[in-house]
Amino acid sequence: MIEAEHNPGDTLSVLTYRTGIPDANIAGNVHGGWIMKLCDEVAAIAAARHVGGRVVTAAVDGMKFRSPVHVGDLLTLRATVNAAWRTSLEVGVRVESEEVATRHVRHTCTAFLTMVALGEDERPLAIPALVPVSEEEKRRCAEANVRREIRLGYR
Repeated sequence: MIEAEHNPGDTLSVLTYRTGIPDANIAGNVHGGWIMKLCDEVAAIAAARHVGGRVVTAAVDGMKFRSPVHVGDLLTLRATVNAAWRTSLEVGVRVESEEVATRHVRHTCTAFLTMVALGEDERPLAIPALVPVSEEEKRRCAEANVRREIRLGYR
């Protein structure tokens, strides 16, 4: 399903979520696994926008939590496709938490997910090219290519 090339900005996906008691452990901190699930959701939306169809998660690179998220905090997740290859692409997700009462925003974590486009036959599907425009997009694309080289080196 190769179509015209896309820019990273065409893939932007933003998800805002209010955390609650079911999302947390007994200490009142939101489970890291729950945040990982939300990262997967927002990354799949960004990837699907690029691909124009169905995607699945193939890998998650480098997810390090920088600050806790507490019950009642808002989570904002921003995802953008950083690089696209033949049948796979990398989506970068930045997660921020906000304490609503004070409006204090913290960088919670950044994650890089590799997604694969699938056709109706469940086989990988060729995808459109990604054309970074800004210097920031070009930097992210170059860094995604380095992460891919490292990931493929582990095979």
